[in-house]
Amino acid sequence: MEPDSPPHPKLPLTEILYFVFLRLVAASCFWFGLQYWAMLTGYTLSGHARFDMLNLPWRVAGTGLAVVFPVAALGLWLGVSWGAVIWVIGAGAQIAMYKVWPNIFGSNTLVPVMHCIVATVYILFQVAFWLDARQNDERARIDSP
Repeated sequence: MEPDSPPHPKLPLTEILYFVFLRLVAASCFWFGLQYWAMLTGYTLSGHARFDMLNLPWRVAGTGLAVVFPVAALGLWLGVSWGAVIWVIGAGAQIAMYKVWPNIFGSNTLVPVMHCIVATVYILFQVAFWLDARQNDERARIDSP
């Protein structure tokens, strides 16, 4: 005998793609965090960027981002709302580092561009969810007696 309804509701394609997107961003955030930890502990760059050898702006930025990005990765992987908020803090800090203070942190155009692309895709997903909810509300009002 066939059940009348499936045991679990089928997720729309938009939600599936959104969760895949969040997991990809989480993996990249975790990678950023590992890079900062490797830099601060002297594992990379032949030990020339260890914490005790950095100037004050790099110490502040490096330690902050070494903590922020893994926390953002956890939140994004779990799909909770605070993950995106923490990511915005980390992305904003990196954009400020490379675009506002390039004479202190150096120039890097790829990182700010990638953060802007991720933010744009995230906003497009949120708009798609909002439009879908609005369409479902209209459908409910039309079908209601």
